[in-house]
Parts: sequence; structure tokens; C-alpha cells
Amino acid sequence: MDKELYTIGKVVNTHGVRGEIRVIQVTDFEDRFEPGNEVYWVPQSKQEEPLLLTIKGHRMHKSFHLLHFEEYSSLNEVESLKGGTLAITKEQQTPLDEGEFYYHEIIGCSVQTTEEDVVGTVKEILSPGGNDVWVVKRPQKKDALIPYIEQVVKEIDIHNKTITIEPMEGLLD
Repeated sequence: MDKELYTIGKVVNTHGVRGEIRVIQVTDFEDRFEPGNEVYWVPQSKQEEPLLLTIKGHRMHKSFHLLHFEEYSSLNEVESLKGGTLAITKEQQTPLDEGEFYYHEIIGCSVQTTEEDVVGTVKEILSPGGNDVWVVKRPQKKDALIPYIEQVVKEIDIHNKTITIEPMEGLLD
């Protein structure tokens, strides 16, 4: 496949016998899983081609999205989807307002302090509630958790893949 794909969910398991899958959302856009939307299933191994699927049904169960596809109707058929991811194309992305960013634009950015001390690289984004938290991999130290709030994040330069922060006391200890 020639299109660049952007991950919106991780397939963690099957659910029931009617062909539903359990998905952990990795996007801020709740409407991604609406019935009728098309998504690509991307295999874990990357050796197979991504597979275009149409969402037939969506519901929440605990913290998981349960999805059912038009192309599948039984547990046996969706068993092979476990471990893969769900993705969309650039054309399917929702336009953003000024100062908003897609997860894939933040992940991989180098983080430095306002004093230009290198902190590390954003490896993951958590969404626990009020604000996102960026997990920053640091060399020879445990990961730092950086809250995406105005008092901490001072500048985001997507083109140069750099983020400048003003760490609060104890944030990087």
C-alpha cells in the first residue's frame, strides 16, 4: 500500500461470538469509530497488506471500544485481527485548529528545557482525563511524564520535531 496510515486504535482481543473486536483508542476523535466509517486494519508483522474494513457497529464496554465490521460476522473470522492496529489515511484526518496537533506529530519529538537541556524523546501519549500526558524516554533514566499544560509546554515546533518545556519543581526528578 502506498498511502501513509495513522493509527487510531489497537486491537487487543475479540469479544463474544458475533465477530466483535476490542479496541483501545489512540486518538482524541471519538467519531472515528462511527458505523459506516472505513478504517484500515494493519497487521502486527507488517508483512501482510493493510485491509480496508467498514465499521458496521460500535459500542463501549468498560474502557474498550467494541467494533463489528461489515466484512466479518463470527469470532473465528476476527481472531486473526488480534494484535493489529486500526488506522486511517491522511485524507480521513479531521482538520485541526491552530495550536492543535495530531498524536503522530508529537510522538518522536525531542524535548528540551527552556535552558536547552535535552530531556528526551516523546514515545507515547496518555489521556488520563483533564489533559494529555506525554511519556518522554530519557537516556539512562526512567521515563518522564510531562503534562501537556500551558505552564509546562512552552513551544512546539512540529517542523523541527522539537518541544520546549519549563519543568515545574520535581517534574524531572
